[in-house]
Amino acid sequence: MGSLEVYYEETLAFMELGGAVAWPLAMVALMMWYIIIDRFWFTAVEYPKRRKEALDAWFQRTDHSSWYARQIRAEMISKLLVSYRGSLLVLVNLIAVCPLMGLLGTVMGMLEVFDAVAISGNSNVRAMASGVSQATVSTMIGMVIALSGLYFGERFRRGTESERRKLEDLMVTS
Repeated sequence: MGSLEVYYEETLAFMELGGAVAWPLAMVALMMWYIIIDRFWFTAVEYPKRRKEALDAWFQRTDHSSWYARQIRAEMISKLLVSYRGSLLVLVNLIAVCPLMGLLGTVMGMLEVFDAVAISGNSNVRAMASGVSQATVSTMIGMVIALSGLYFGERFRRGTESERRKLEDLMVTS
Protein backbone atom coordinates (compact mmCIF):
# COMPACT_ATOMS: atom_id res chain seq x y z
CA MET A 1 0.00 0.00 0.00
CA GLY A 2 2.95 2.31 0.62
CA SER A 3 3.98 2.30 -3.04
CA LEU A 4 0.46 3.34 -4.07
CA GLU A 5 0.63 6.32 -1.72
CA VAL A 6 4.03 7.29 -3.11
CA TYR A 7 2.68 7.04 -6.65
CA TYR A 8 -0.31 9.19 -5.68
CA GLU A 9 1.89 11.85 -4.08
CA GLU A 10 4.27 11.91 -7.05
CA THR A 11 1.32 12.30 -9.41
CA LEU A 12 -0.03 15.18 -7.38
CA ALA A 13 3.40 16.84 -7.34
CA PHE A 14 3.71 16.43 -11.12
CA MET A 15 0.26 17.88 -11.68
CA GLU A 16 1.21 20.80 -9.44
CA LEU A 17 4.23 21.42 -11.68
CA GLY A 18 1.91 21.68 -14.68
CA GLY A 19 0.05 24.62 -13.19
CA ALA A 20 -3.59 25.48 -13.64
CA VAL A 21 -4.03 23.64 -16.94
CA ALA A 22 -2.72 20.25 -15.78
CA TRP A 23 -6.00 19.06 -14.26
CA PRO A 24 -8.19 20.23 -17.16
CA LEU A 25 -5.76 18.45 -19.48
CA ALA A 26 -6.13 15.31 -17.38
CA MET A 27 -9.90 15.56 -17.76
CA VAL A 28 -9.56 15.95 -21.54
CA ALA A 29 -7.29 12.88 -21.55
CA LEU A 30 -9.89 10.88 -19.64
CA MET A 31 -12.64 11.88 -22.07
CA MET A 32 -10.41 11.11 -25.04
CA TRP A 33 -9.49 7.66 -23.77
CA TYR A 34 -13.10 6.91 -22.88
CA ILE A 35 -14.05 7.61 -26.50
CA ILE A 36 -11.13 5.51 -27.81
CA ILE A 37 -12.08 2.53 -25.64
CA ASP A 38 -15.75 2.98 -26.57
CA ARG A 39 -14.91 2.98 -30.29
CA PHE A 40 -12.83 -0.19 -29.94
CA TRP A 41 -15.66 -1.87 -28.05
CA PHE A 42 -18.23 -0.75 -30.61
CA THR A 43 -16.21 -1.85 -33.64
CA ALA A 44 -15.40 -5.23 -32.09
CA VAL A 45 -18.75 -6.12 -30.52
CA GLU A 46 -21.71 -4.02 -31.62
CA TYR A 47 -20.89 -3.01 -35.19
CA PRO A 48 -20.56 -6.53 -36.65
CA LYS A 49 -24.13 -7.25 -35.50
CA ARG A 50 -25.44 -4.09 -37.14
CA ARG A 51 -23.54 -4.79 -40.35
CA LYS A 52 -24.89 -8.35 -40.50
CA GLU A 53 -28.46 -7.08 -40.01
CA ALA A 54 -28.03 -4.52 -42.79
CA LEU A 55 -26.49 -7.05 -45.17
CA ASP A 56 -29.25 -9.56 -44.43
CA ALA A 57 -31.86 -6.89 -45.12
CA TRP A 58 -30.12 -5.98 -48.37
CA PHE A 59 -29.87 -9.56 -49.62
CA GLN A 60 -33.50 -10.28 -48.73
CA ARG A 61 -34.50 -7.66 -51.27
CA THR A 62 -35.31 -8.95 -54.71
CA ASP A 63 -34.56 -5.67 -56.48
CA HIS A 64 -30.91 -4.59 -56.38
CA SER A 65 -30.60 -2.65 -59.63
CA SER A 66 -33.30 0.01 -59.76
CA TRP A 67 -32.77 3.62 -58.79
CA TYR A 68 -34.90 3.05 -55.69
CA ALA A 69 -32.78 0.04 -54.65
CA ARG A 70 -29.58 2.04 -55.07
CA GLN A 71 -31.00 4.77 -52.85
CA ILE A 72 -31.90 2.21 -50.19
CA ARG A 73 -28.37 0.80 -50.44
CA ALA A 74 -26.89 4.27 -50.05
CA GLU A 75 -29.08 4.90 -47.00
CA MET A 76 -28.07 1.59 -45.40
CA ILE A 77 -24.38 2.31 -45.97
CA SER A 78 -24.76 5.84 -44.66
CA LYS A 79 -26.50 4.72 -41.47
CA LEU A 80 -23.86 2.09 -40.82
CA LEU A 81 -21.04 4.57 -41.36
CA VAL A 82 -22.63 7.14 -39.06
CA SER A 83 -22.77 4.53 -36.31
CA TYR A 84 -19.22 3.40 -37.13
CA ARG A 85 -17.86 6.95 -36.90
CA GLY A 86 -19.70 7.54 -33.65
CA SER A 87 -17.92 10.23 -31.69
CA LEU A 88 -14.90 10.43 -33.99
CA LEU A 89 -15.41 14.17 -34.49
CA VAL A 90 -15.38 14.73 -30.73
CA LEU A 91 -12.20 12.65 -30.46
CA VAL A 92 -10.48 14.66 -33.18
CA ASN A 93 -11.46 17.92 -31.49
CA LEU A 94 -10.23 16.73 -28.09
CA ILE A 95 -6.90 15.81 -29.69
CA ALA A 96 -6.68 19.27 -31.26
CA VAL A 97 -7.49 21.02 -27.97
CA CYS A 98 -4.65 19.36 -26.01
CA PRO A 99 -1.72 21.26 -27.55
CA LEU A 100 -3.69 24.50 -27.30
CA MET A 101 -4.30 23.93 -23.60
CA GLY A 102 -0.61 23.12 -23.18
CA LEU A 103 0.20 26.38 -24.92
CA LEU A 104 -2.10 28.19 -22.51
CA GLY A 105 -0.12 26.65 -19.65
CA THR A 106 3.08 27.84 -21.33
CA VAL A 107 1.79 31.39 -21.47
CA MET A 108 0.67 31.21 -17.85
CA GLY A 109 4.09 29.91 -16.80
CA MET A 110 5.89 32.64 -18.68
CA LEU A 111 3.61 35.23 -17.06
CA GLU A 112 4.72 33.81 -13.72
CA VAL A 113 8.36 34.24 -14.79
CA PHE A 114 7.74 37.84 -15.84
CA ASP A 115 5.91 38.48 -12.57
CA ALA A 116 8.86 37.10 -10.56
CA VAL A 117 11.28 39.27 -12.52
CA ALA A 118 9.09 42.34 -12.01
CA ILE A 119 8.79 41.79 -8.26
CA SER A 120 12.31 40.73 -7.32
CA GLY A 121 14.39 41.37 -10.39
CA ASN A 122 16.76 38.77 -11.74
CA SER A 123 17.88 37.77 -8.24
CA ASN A 124 15.04 35.33 -7.48
CA VAL A 125 16.02 32.41 -9.67
CA ARG A 126 13.77 29.97 -7.79
CA ALA A 127 10.62 31.93 -8.66
CA MET A 128 11.69 32.18 -12.29
CA ALA A 129 12.45 28.45 -12.41
CA SER A 130 8.98 27.66 -11.11
CA GLY A 131 7.40 29.56 -14.01
CA VAL A 132 9.70 27.98 -16.57
CA SER A 133 8.91 24.57 -15.09
CA GLN A 134 5.18 25.23 -15.32
CA ALA A 135 5.55 26.36 -18.92
CA THR A 136 7.57 23.29 -19.90
CA VAL A 137 5.49 20.71 -18.05
CA SER A 138 2.13 22.01 -19.25
CA THR A 139 3.36 21.98 -22.86
CA MET A 140 4.67 18.45 -22.43
CA ILE A 141 1.41 17.21 -20.89
CA GLY A 142 -0.63 18.69 -23.75
CA MET A 143 1.63 17.24 -26.42
CA VAL A 144 1.85 13.77 -24.86
CA ILE A 145 -1.93 13.55 -24.53
CA ALA A 146 -2.43 14.75 -28.11
CA LEU A 147 0.16 12.33 -29.48
CA SER A 148 -1.34 9.41 -27.57
CA GLY A 149 -4.72 10.06 -29.17
CA LEU A 150 -3.52 11.05 -32.63
CA TYR A 151 -2.74 7.49 -33.69
CA PHE A 152 -6.17 6.24 -32.69
CA GLY A 153 -8.00 9.16 -34.30
CA GLU A 154 -6.27 8.44 -37.60
CA ARG A 155 -6.84 4.70 -37.21
CA PHE A 156 -10.58 5.20 -36.73
CA ARG A 157 -10.74 7.63 -39.67
CA ARG A 158 -9.00 5.14 -41.96
CA GLY A 159 -11.17 2.34 -40.60
CA THR A 160 -14.27 4.31 -41.58
CA GLU A 161 -13.03 4.72 -45.15
CA SER A 162 -12.09 1.06 -45.35
CA GLU A 163 -15.48 0.04 -43.99
CA ARG A 164 -17.25 2.25 -46.54
CA ARG A 165 -15.41 0.51 -49.39
CA LYS A 166 -16.15 -2.94 -47.93
CA LEU A 167 -19.85 -2.16 -47.59
CA GLU A 168 -20.05 -0.87 -51.14
CA ASP A 169 -18.37 -4.05 -52.37
CA LEU A 170 -20.60 -6.32 -50.30
CA MET A 171 -23.85 -4.61 -51.27
CA VAL A 172 -23.41 -5.12 -54.97
CA THR A 173 -25.94 -3.68 -57.37
CA SER A 174 -26.70 -5.68 -60.47
